[in-house]
Amino acid sequence: MWDYNSMDCSPHFVLVDDDLDDTSLFEEVLLEVQPTVKFQAAHNGLDAMNMLRNAGTELPDLIFLDLNMPRMDGKQCLVAIKEDDLLKNIPVIMYSTSSQPKDIEETRQAGAICFITKPTSIHELRNILSAIVNGLNKIEETVETLSQNEGMCIIR
Repeated sequence: MWDYNSMDCSPHFVLVDDDLDDTSLFEEVLLEVQPTVKFQAAHNGLDAMNMLRNAGTELPDLIFLDLNMPRMDGKQCLVAIKEDDLLKNIPVIMYSTSSQPKDIEETRQAGAICFITKPTSIHELRNILSAIVNGLNKIEETVETLSQNEGMCIIR
């Protein structure tokens, strides 16, 4: 099982999202919340899988995954991650503009630990990312708290 406590360096996050503005904003807020974080981005699921499979020992601590992308969408990428022995234990949070119950249920069934509808304000994004960064060593509890307090993490 994946264990952040065994990590002795700054957290490493990957965002897979084809929207460059969303990616830039996410990175900016994440670096504000945790300046030492290692951040990588991929613009679709296929690029993400290639990046992750070639990461060697530098696998991320957490993957944020959008749904609607070209080449390989978020659902397909999530399934590929969870079927890969090297990657399957990395927690995946869906991060999308969707709030469709079907998307939420399908990604939960496929192994996502949480589904976050992209926040409409920088303040909300900052609160969410701060909670995740500060609770990374107990990510399951952190997403449960987010779903209760923020109303953003909507699956468990």
